[in-house]
Amino acid sequence: MPWFDTAKSDFIQSLEHFWNSWASARTDIVLIVCGSAASWMINKLINHRGGLHNRVTEKIHLVPFTLKEAEELLKLKNRAIDRYQIIQLYMVMGGIPFYLDAVSGTDSAMQNIERICFSRDGLLRTEFDNLFHALFSKAERHIAIVKAIATKAKGLSREEIIELTGLANSGTTTRLLEELEWSGFIRTYRPFQKKKRNSLYQLVDFYTLFYLRFIQDSDPYDKDNWRNAADSPAYRTWSGYAFEQVCLAHVPQLKQALGIRGVISHTASWRSSAAKGAGKRGAQIDLVIDRRDHVINLCEMKFSLLPYTITKAYAAQLQQKLSTFREETGTLKALHLTLITTQGLKQNAWATNLVQHDLTMNVLFA
Repeated sequence: MPWFDTAKSDFIQSLEHFWNSWASARTDIVLIVCGSAASWMINKLINHRGGLHNRVTEKIHLVPFTLKEAEELLKLKNRAIDRYQIIQLYMVMGGIPFYLDAVSGTDSAMQNIERICFSRDGLLRTEFDNLFHALFSKAERHIAIVKAIATKAKGLSREEIIELTGLANSGTTTRLLEELEWSGFIRTYRPFQKKKRNSLYQLVDFYTLFYLRFIQDSDPYDKDNWRNAADSPAYRTWSGYAFEQVCLAHVPQLKQALGIRGVISHTASWRSSAAKGAGKRGAQIDLVIDRRDHVINLCEMKFSLLPYTITKAYAAQLQQKLSTFREETGTLKALHLTLITTQGLKQNAWATNLVQHDLTMNVLFA
């Protein structure tokens, strides 16, 4: 429907007249309005202040496929595809069926990503600009916000976004952030034990993150963009963060694997407030599950091709996180260290002594 509402078309006024003067009095009409232009759907229909105010009976917010649903689609193309390859594709494309449908069943995940994202005519090579301008009017402001948030993995506060983008501290900026959140590009989250005013905005759209990290500055004539990037520091940083986002997009599945789906709990992230220096390191935990049964799961997510090994150095880092978390939060609850990895943990003394829950990528497909 947004495409009917062109400039000077008086479409909204005509729709208001049709509905209020005739259709609303009938019992045999259901009007289903759909459109991918989020700003139009939100401002012209859902939050409309004119003649269509409070006329929406139900809202259907279409969300991406889960890993389980993505697996069902991809196995129609290749019955032999494994879950490690599916997660690689999901980290790039998310659960968008249109993107996943472009995957060739005869190619590996790396080959598919190279072709779809980096080749001159690849579906996702130019999708970024097309996508934002299709979804939002004056999309440059939305793009500026997304690029600003992408500069910091943990996300930005509203004040930091305004500072980086030069946008006004006004209702317009609030509306832009709401539109991006409604469309699934960003999320608002509140760090552990923080108030609403401390909320941060984080980029969570997989394709947008991948585009800004790798595609936008790549050479379309280079046939090995992704293969050359696959073992770089930039790849390792991105893959770790993207896998964390896959896990955060599947928290219900993680709770089910932990056997706590029926337990009241609250999820958040946590950053140490202690200043670095004097031998101190900043500590952070990207997924905290605070449970009503007097337990807190502190979750670490690790993406690797082989079973993950907890080294002596990493064990010391984990112990420091646990002690810093307890000290700064003052919690008296039991702390359960939970490792979520692609291929599981390699068992050693540190894994046995430190980790209460060892979850593999398989639990995310539930």
